[in-house]
Amino acid sequence: MKPVKYRHIIASALLEDIQTGDLTSEAIFDTQQLCEAKLIAKQDGVIAGLEVFRESFLLFDSNVEVTLNHNDGDHCKNRDVIARIKGRVLSVLGAERVALNLLQRMSGIATLTNQFVQLAQGKCKILDTRKTAPNLRVLDKWAVELGGGMNHRHGLYDMAMLKENHIKAAGGITQAVDKLLAYDNHQRPIEVEVTNLDELREALQCPVDRIMLDNMDNTTMAEAVKITAGKIDLEASGNVNLDTIEGISLTGVDYVSIGALTHSVKAMDYSLLVV
Repeated sequence: MKPVKYRHIIASALLEDIQTGDLTSEAIFDTQQLCEAKLIAKQDGVIAGLEVFRESFLLFDSNVEVTLNHNDGDHCKNRDVIARIKGRVLSVLGAERVALNLLQRMSGIATLTNQFVQLAQGKCKILDTRKTAPNLRVLDKWAVELGGGMNHRHGLYDMAMLKENHIKAAGGITQAVDKLLAYDNHQRPIEVEVTNLDELREALQCPVDRIMLDNMDNTTMAEAVKITAGKIDLEASGNVNLDTIEGISLTGVDYVSIGALTHSVKAMDYSLLVV
């Protein structure tokens, strides 16, 4: 799903970078000097953020021409020419770093997400978390979708999630759920985190929409699936990585949420070269 609002993110990033002007380029180039450049992938991966890349140049200078050879969500190979850019040198170089930074981060997220999706082989859905870069959540979560994953809640406002601290402070799972129902009347989904099978059994007696199995081993999660018997969706979470995802997917859980998709992603490598 393409986010409705993200131009403010680009505008803020451009302002952060340019401030009072591009000292290097303004000293060297005539204000009307033109150039052409190409965007080259330097590794295999999933492209995400091309619309953001293009918008970065257009917000800087609406006369810049950006021609895309690929679409968001496409797989690319090392050395593929992804896009071509034409315009004033001051504009191309002025917007270059912001455009690349956002594209590289988004593509890194999409590429990693797709690796998890492929390893899960359709047995479960891959979810992101709220462990996103501050003020970049809309782009981070868009990138997850482009990589084949799904978005968990977008923030504290669109789903109630009772985690360990909430449950302890409320006096238990049942008490916490009861207070939520009294407050929101189940207008928004409710998810409960459990750490063992006894807590799972208690949560199953409550009117909740999903149960998160927190840091359980595969044997325990498989048992949780049997106990639940399809009555409610189960989500596995906690220290999931590329080495463990296949085994987790075989337990029968419906979802696996992975903070690493966005909190420690490695940016995908691109270069923008003037030709």
